[in-house]
Amino acid sequence: MVESLHGAYAYHEALKAIYYGPGCLRTALPQLLSVLGGRKALIVTGRSLREKTNVVSNVEGVLKDKGAFGGTFSQIGQHAPIQDIFISVGGGSPVDATKVMVNRLHETRGKFLSHIAIPTTLSAAEYTCGAGYTDEQGNKTSIANPMMAPSGIILDAELTLATPEKLWLSTGLRALDHAVESLYRPGVAPPLKVLCYAAISDLFTNLPLSQAEPNSLDVRQRLLIAAWMSLWPMRVEKYGSLGLSHSLGHKLGATYGIPHGVTSCLTLAAVVALKAETATEEDRAALAHVLFYLREPSTGTAVGDVVRLSSMINEYALYCGWLEKLGLRSNLVTYDVPREDLPKIAPIGHRNAEGPLYSKVLELLEKIYE
Repeated sequence: MVESLHGAYAYHEALKAIYYGPGCLRTALPQLLSVLGGRKALIVTGRSLREKTNVVSNVEGVLKDKGAFGGTFSQIGQHAPIQDIFISVGGGSPVDATKVMVNRLHETRGKFLSHIAIPTTLSAAEYTCGAGYTDEQGNKTSIANPMMAPSGIILDAELTLATPEKLWLSTGLRALDHAVESLYRPGVAPPLKVLCYAAISDLFTNLPLSQAEPNSLDVRQRLLIAAWMSLWPMRVEKYGSLGLSHSLGHKLGATYGIPHGVTSCLTLAAVVALKAETATEEDRAALAHVLFYLREPSTGTAVGDVVRLSSMINEYALYCGWLEKLGLRSNLVTYDVPREDLPKIAPIGHRNAEGPLYSKVLELLEKIYE
């Protein structure tokens, strides 16, 4: 057990500051532009956020007031001004797209441009140095570099009010997935695991409150901070999935078009139940300790506590009514995943198709199939 207390921790070199608080956009964005030396900024965002809300126009307004607006993704024309800083606005897709752009420009210019992320969901993509994308052949691939991580992050609850409820709550489950799997993810420093416990507690408390009080800025701000704690910025030797729930989710999302927030609804509880049986003693103890932070009495054994945690995650979504109310389906068959594909998905989850773990992962997929 003492050996697990050896390790190292470092932030991403690129990250300079994180600003948080309702309405902080108006002061935080000019400060970050000053710190990062940006003169003209290109906003990268999604079409719905651009056309159906005032979120992007608010960001544009702050930039225009400072003479730093270089354009928004859909507005770039042949003679657009030269940009030297990117601003992603939205969920994981624009954040990841901007990371890829930063990396591609580095390959051609030899310089990493700064990236300010303004998240409007709880996916927490802004805290990692990797990004996934679909190439021209339709293959899902990923890239990573410490300098791809955003240089600044702005967590402003006011900008999340227009986020659809289904997206907001399902990405909250994604943040819960981050926090739980970070408890057994290799290389996570002990102080970060304490943050994961805090994130789990805050998500369990505030996601139902956010559903009940969707206009509460206080609750939304607490959730943005919980998502931050769930995936605290950390430099890693090798970029990859946090754990089995994430790796299964990446395969299901890329192949069958299931949003990552929804894949967490499908896989997390089942993976935690499997960990009760297959995890190391240390990892099992870390998961069992979650009950303390949820003010839930212990069952008396670590295995029993992990099984109880799995049940609580499953009951939690049912209690909130998300699966029915938000149209989130609770099995794979309703997402048109062919049963014959399950043996091909299972090796992705644990990296080979031999041995007892493969059969257990396949059994897990069968349980959530229908």
